[in-house]
Amino acid sequence: MSEEKQVYDESQIQVLEGLEAVRKRPGMYIGSTGPRGLHHLVYEIVDNAIDEALAGYCTEILVEILPGNVIRVSDNGRGIPTGIHPKEGISAATVVYTILHAGGKFGGGGYKVAGGLHGVGASVVNALSEWLELTVYDGHYIHFQRFERGHYQKEMEVIGDTEKTGTTVVFKADGEIFEDVVYDYDVLLTRMREQAFLNAGIKIIMSDLRNESEPVSEVLHYEGGIRSFVEYIHKKRGLETLHDEVIYLSKQEGDAFAEVAMQYNDSYNELILSFANNIHTVEGGTHELGFKNALTRVFNDYARRHNYLKDADKNLSGEDVREGLTAIISVKLTECQFEGQTKAKLGNTEVRPLVENIVTEKLTNYLEENPAVAREIFDKAVNAQRAREAARKAREMTRRKSALETARLPGKLADCSNRDNVNTEIYIVEGDSAGGSAKSGRDRRFQAILPLWGKMLNVEKARIDKVYGNEKLTPVVTALGCGIGDDLDIEKLRYGKIIIMADADVDGSHIRTLLLTFFFRYMRPVIEQGHVYLAQPPLFKVSRGKQFRYAFSDAERDKYIAELSGDNGAKVDVQRYKGLGEMDPEQLWETTMDPETRTMIKVEMEDAIRADETFTILMGDKVAPRKEFIEKNAKYVENLDI
Repeated sequence: MSEEKQVYDESQIQVLEGLEAVRKRPGMYIGSTGPRGLHHLVYEIVDNAIDEALAGYCTEILVEILPGNVIRVSDNGRGIPTGIHPKEGISAATVVYTILHAGGKFGGGGYKVAGGLHGVGASVVNALSEWLELTVYDGHYIHFQRFERGHYQKEMEVIGDTEKTGTTVVFKADGEIFEDVVYDYDVLLTRMREQAFLNAGIKIIMSDLRNESEPVSEVLHYEGGIRSFVEYIHKKRGLETLHDEVIYLSKQEGDAFAEVAMQYNDSYNELILSFANNIHTVEGGTHELGFKNALTRVFNDYARRHNYLKDADKNLSGEDVREGLTAIISVKLTECQFEGQTKAKLGNTEVRPLVENIVTEKLTNYLEENPAVAREIFDKAVNAQRAREAARKAREMTRRKSALETARLPGKLADCSNRDNVNTEIYIVEGDSAGGSAKSGRDRRFQAILPLWGKMLNVEKARIDKVYGNEKLTPVVTALGCGIGDDLDIEKLRYGKIIIMADADVDGSHIRTLLLTFFFRYMRPVIEQGHVYLAQPPLFKVSRGKQFRYAFSDAERDKYIAELSGDNGAKVDVQRYKGLGEMDPEQLWETTMDPETRTMIKVEMEDAIRADETFTILMGDKVAPRKEFIEKNAKYVENLDI
């Protein structure tokens, strides 16, 4: 009997009306229906208020999380126009909230500079909300309209008189769309603080009113703009600066405005954050490229002119002059051209020469007027250059040594037989004892084991020349096979999964953190592309006779005790695993290594800036920021033997 063919004709073509397309495919508009997408709803509404500030009409924005995870955003801008739209025949405010690609940012003269260029923000938030209430104050009347999942029953109506102007939006994200509708106050606060820095003088008040007995609120108001941003980053991370003053460079050219704030610190890492019309360009773009090129050229020209670099000396590289640099680059343009729908990279070609000219002219003048600062930065760059040269020699030595040796892989590595780098995995295991159990218990076809003994180098406190040749890190680098730093080639990675397996105690957590710091600083693509995992060995074995359960938390242990003891309260044995080495190979396989039964955490990085900040705080030299971080986050830590 032949299968009946499915009909595919004109009746199969579906047309989604209005905002139904947004509800059908929300990820196309906000990226995901997870926490990132949920918080993005707030950003879209706040961005509209920010655009009013950029136009010169808004000075204060209130962002509140109300009980029930309802969001309220209020501004004192002009208020969305409420008159009847000539084409649609309904209030212009209703048009903005119900029709995609509708707004005042498409050349109608409403805004010279705007971040939300696609005109989908307000309507997308409306479509993805269980309900949304819009209140507009136009200086004479209060206009109100309520929407439910993007639809409205009543036209916008006047509900009172007023002398104030502005817009208030209250909405509740739709639980039918989002995986979770609980907002993270710290995530929103970070974004609001960023916006306050980027728009000097604007006041943003961020409040969490969900716990009525303990409301939380912070006023974000920075007259120093991006200069204050740089100072905040250094203070938050506990970094010592090389010079007291933040270097600030800016220029207006026609309708385009560019500004740069920069300051050097005593770390070995650079942090460059670039923005276009208040949107963080994570992947950089023409403005960031212009800054980097000009910075390198200015320092080399200055060093040659003042004879810091002799004729025979090599020029400083971009890496050298950016070591320990924190810089904020912000451009504001009439029309931003972003590469990709996520607006991650700026593509405007005219911005590169604008930023290059600012840095070349104004930074040169600054260095000439502040020779002591120039010398301090130059000395740091020269030390970075020497370290880079030492790293190059160590790298070449390693390559020559590897070429002469017959066994290129580390001696302690128990490799797998499969050479497919997609389906293979390597366990980096704490200690020889646990490594022995893992080697005996593994599936040799696709699982490799690399035991490590002792704690490795904290790369946060070391330049790259100290990384090469380090006896704890070299086996990891060699086993993975893809190189590190500028030499990293992710295509050469030998295993699809890199699994860190350490004891569930303080020492094990430290080893995991040291390894993650190394991967983040020198092999970041393995994290970004989802290759790094954390194994989750059990903490307890609960048994009664031949029955047993493995528990991964105190709560799970208590649950299994109650389950196995039964109504008659029979005796139950509880074994607490102090380390991986206490498990025999069969137990380790069954609980931690068998793909069918194991639990692992995939290491993901949603926000590289926050990750960078966290590694600096946790692994850097300064105690005070680390203590503050630990005290704030201790409530999230479970099952550690402290």
